[in-house]
Amino acid sequence: MYRKSTLEDCRAIYQLICELEQKELPYQRFSEIYYQQIQDSRYYCLVYEYNGSVVAALNLRMEEQLHHTERIAEILEFSVAESCRGKGVGREMFDRACQMARKRGCSQIEAATNQLREGAHRFYLREDMHNFHYKFSKRLYGENASENVLGR
Repeated sequence: MYRKSTLEDCRAIYQLICELEQKELPYQRFSEIYYQQIQDSRYYCLVYEYNGSVVAALNLRMEEQLHHTERIAEILEFSVAESCRGKGVGREMFDRACQMARKRGCSQIEAATNQLREGAHRFYLREDMHNFHYKFSKRLYGENASENVLGR
């Protein structure tokens, strides 16, 4: 069953995002951000529930952007449990996210993904997305890693 996430889904979404990031994130801070987002109309977190468990989550932010002069949707996080991959769950979630974004007045949907996530790149290309941008990042405190490694 595909549906909008609820407060009760926080722990399951946390586990999916930790799996995606290949590391354990601080749950307290994660839940604080999740609770803020779930109350903010700019965010929409879609989940897929199978046999009573949340096994996929797609977190979307929709906002007006100056450089587009339009409302744009951005996929912030998108994780499907490994046991559910290759079964059409991701495609259906992506399609539903596109429909949601259109209904909310968005003219485009975007996603940024780590260069090492080649499976995600193939998925987005299959979904007719284009790789027109580079995304740069810099840590503002702590170590500024010079090597791209998942799980850091």
